[in-house]
Amino acid sequence: MLKQRFWTALVLAPIVLAGLFLLSFELFKLFIAAIVLLGAWEWANLSGIQSATGRFGYVSLVAALLALANYILPGGDYESLLLLAVGFWIVALFWVVNYPSAKGWQSGWQRFLIGLVVLVPSWMALVSIQRHPGGDVILLMLLLLIWGADIGAYFAGKTWGNKKLAPHVSPGKTLAGLWGGLVACALVSLGFIVYLELELMVAVYLLLLSVIAGLVSVLGDLFESMLKRYRGIKDSSNLLPGHGGILDRIDSITSAAPLFVVGIHALPIF
Repeated sequence: MLKQRFWTALVLAPIVLAGLFLLSFELFKLFIAAIVLLGAWEWANLSGIQSATGRFGYVSLVAALLALANYILPGGDYESLLLLAVGFWIVALFWVVNYPSAKGWQSGWQRFLIGLVVLVPSWMALVSIQRHPGGDVILLMLLLLIWGADIGAYFAGKTWGNKKLAPHVSPGKTLAGLWGGLVACALVSLGFIVYLELELMVAVYLLLLSVIAGLVSVLGDLFESMLKRYRGIKDSSNLLPGHGGILDRIDSITSAAPLFVVGIHALPIF
């Protein structure tokens, strides 16, 4: 498994980084759309759609919504729409905290619709970042926050983890891991604060936004884990050997990106 993870990462990492930072704006939108559509194929399964025809239909619907969003706002000005996505993640937090008793997501059609609310705004958020004058810096910071939350949680959880964070949803996650991930996010933020030479009030704002984004990235991971547990599957797919599926890699981005974009535009600092 470890060897598979290593070779998969070795092959994919340069492709992903090139797609994120070297493509033109139009090609960037297509690159992110391709990733989202792969995620849509897996989400169809989370919704209970198992036939290839049904899953292809779901992917086609998501593709149509992305095309519609691009047609209406080709410049990527999606900030107002992303507020709706932020509102959804507040509801998702309630579901995760109250799993398995909370209602409103268990039926196939509910999970079908939830996938649209999760996947389409994540594309919008990344496109909004890319069109921003400081897009590369913002995107890099977002990725480092998510990776930092994951890495910090892993090491803190291994070292001090004993109390479970959400045992019914993801037994492997601990409170110590959560705190370790948030500390890592704070450190990433401090690095960018120093690099950008921000004033005190702006620096405090960015620090708070970064910690909240890290916290929400954990929510995205937990929410997908909840759906997989309900469906009785370990990974969203086996598309990435050793890593599971696309959703297993982007679940944190789907939740953190909309909030981070809204936060950045609430107080422009780049």
